[in-house]
Amino acid sequence: MRKATIAGTGMYAPEKLVTNQFFNDLYKKDIGTFLVEQRNIRERRWMSTEQSTSDLIIPAAEEALKNAGITAKDLDLIIVSTDTPDYLSPSTASVVQYRMGATKAGTFDINTACAGFVTACDIASKYIASDEKYQNILVVGAYGMSKYLNFDDYKIASLFADGAGAAVIQPAKDTAGFITSELYTDGQYHDYMGIYAGGTYQPINEDVLHSKRHLLAFPKRIPPETNGLQWPRLTKTLLERMNKRPQDVSRFFITQFNIQSIYETMDRLEVPRERAHCIMDRFGYTGSASIGMALADSCRDHQLKKGDLIIMLGSGGGMSMAAVALEWGYNT
Repeated sequence: MRKATIAGTGMYAPEKLVTNQFFNDLYKKDIGTFLVEQRNIRERRWMSTEQSTSDLIIPAAEEALKNAGITAKDLDLIIVSTDTPDYLSPSTASVVQYRMGATKAGTFDINTACAGFVTACDIASKYIASDEKYQNILVVGAYGMSKYLNFDDYKIASLFADGAGAAVIQPAKDTAGFITSELYTDGQYHDYMGIYAGGTYQPINEDVLHSKRHLLAFPKRIPPETNGLQWPRLTKTLLERMNKRPQDVSRFFITQFNIQSIYETMDRLEVPRERAHCIMDRFGYTGSASIGMALADSCRDHQLKKGDLIIMLGSGGGMSMAAVALEWGYNT
């Protein structure tokens, strides 16, 4: 069986910069202090009114292709993970395929909310491992949540941001690459956070628009300790299969939602907090894009080297989680 590896990464955040001061001024209260101290968020990027999610994906994908040394015409498959698609149907991946000229690539979208990029990487690695006709797969996590924010709720509106993170996945040339994965869902929380109107459950009508039920909402509160417990558990599950310890992991890439949960995870695993690469200080919470963006940011900073053991931990609405372990295949 072939092994899959990440051959190139890319990221994109839109040009519109929104600092914490914007929310201080909007709500006439000090929101920025909480955002910095409890969420590690100082600023974020929002797409323009003319942009859609595919506009975020294209530049991130182009960077990943360039870093992998291939072109769009080399792609066999495009997987887009997003819960803010261009359209309810058809897939955003088909839009990306057309706009990039990836004429031989098959396409599909997935939606496991903010666990999506890790889930998509897991899917792509299994395509590579099981079918030799797949040589180049583009995986993208993308997020355009600024268009779904309810500004009546400052606690939600001030967190979320837009962006895209991409990776090219290819057959490994040596033993480095994806090693093992674990998917986990606690579906009792499916109605705790999300965008609940616009589908068959609650089609858009005047009443929905007036009540703003078509916007992002947190109807119930997920127990705050959930990620801080589940992320270490999933990590240990993967490490036990590999006969490794948490201290053997060179870098963690974790959903960029709550810095305190990331710190709690690192502390429970008894590894330095600095091993978790964080980008929310500059980019806010970019949901399904956040891990792909953090990975690309780390590569841009030349922080990864061949042989490094990497753990990616995704967590999102549903409650869906995804964990992947891989040996990094090249020096960045």
